[in-house]
Amino acid sequence: MVAIKLALDPAEWTYPQLAKAVGLSVSEAHAAIRRGIAAKLINPETLRPIRRNLIEFLRHGIQYAFVPKRSGVVRGVRTAHAAPPLRDSIAGGDDLPPVWPYAEGDTRGEAVEPLYPSAVKASLADPALYECLALVDGLRIGRARERQLAGDLLEQRLLLDSKAA
Repeated sequence: MVAIKLALDPAEWTYPQLAKAVGLSVSEAHAAIRRGIAAKLINPETLRPIRRNLIEFLRHGIQYAFVPKRSGVVRGVRTAHAAPPLRDSIAGGDDLPPVWPYAEGDTRGEAVEPLYPSAVKASLADPALYECLALVDGLRIGRARERQLAGDLLEQRLLLDSKAA
């Protein structure tokens, strides 16, 4: 989530600013950056995402590293194929939509645990982050067609600055 936020926002940042933007403590934000560096998802010199590595991890590893946990029917915020931009391209069936549990959400659906507990509130404050995290859930829980489309759309969003790739 932190690497995605950094890929979307090219501005200079401090750890307190980053922590506030994604709903983490400063120490959690620092630890996330360190894990990203260790995983070769973040450049240790610039502290910016290595976009190609991030996209490769999201396309091919996210569903294994962050196994989607589903539970019962809850009120929440739409995700995956039920959220923009996938919902604009994929017709929804009669099944309940996947949602991140959130008491103030506007949709009843099947609960899908978000990547991190603060992801829902951070997404509600940042529409671009919301779209990307919903696309990540498309990769985590989608069928083959949904995963392909989610990966393509996520790549478009994360490679906006081709010089940074």
